[in-house]
Amino acid sequence: MHGQGRGGKLSDYQVQLREKQKVKRIYGVLERQFRRYYYMAEKQKGITGTNLLALLESRLDNAVYRMGFAGSRNQARQLIRHNHFTINGKKVNIPSYNLSAGDIVEVKENKRKLPIIVEAIETIVRRGLPNWIEVDKENFRGTVKSVPSRETITIPIQENLIVELYSK
Repeated sequence: MHGQGRGGKLSDYQVQLREKQKVKRIYGVLERQFRRYYYMAEKQKGITGTNLLALLESRLDNAVYRMGFAGSRNQARQLIRHNHFTINGKKVNIPSYNLSAGDIVEVKENKRKLPIIVEAIETIVRRGLPNWIEVDKENFRGTVKSVPSRETITIPIQENLIVELYSK
């Protein structure tokens, strides 16, 4: 009843804002961080919307979720915060750490028996694996083969609406 205004038709601004909020919720990013990602994407060469999605996809928490070491992005964030992973042999506990091509994400030796991680790895078959990631389930290791491209991101996002919103 409240907030609909014109008989249920959403304004352009409302549609753009909802798209931005949807993406923020999907990736678990707050406004200030999201805005920083947008400006980073804008400075890069190429299409701003595609760059934005590539930056969000290459976050450590998202990669851990995509590799199947966690059941959700929130669970991945918590596992990372609790020092369960190493990147290229170094411990990293920052969920927003930006991965690049060739990085190896590995579950620490003493954390491989955790029921949460074992269950998540078993369910990866149903969820599917993006082609920019390679996973070695036996060794609890995932490799980032390349930077994610727009074609590999299957989440229904209209990044052009977010670019329009920020370019006002």
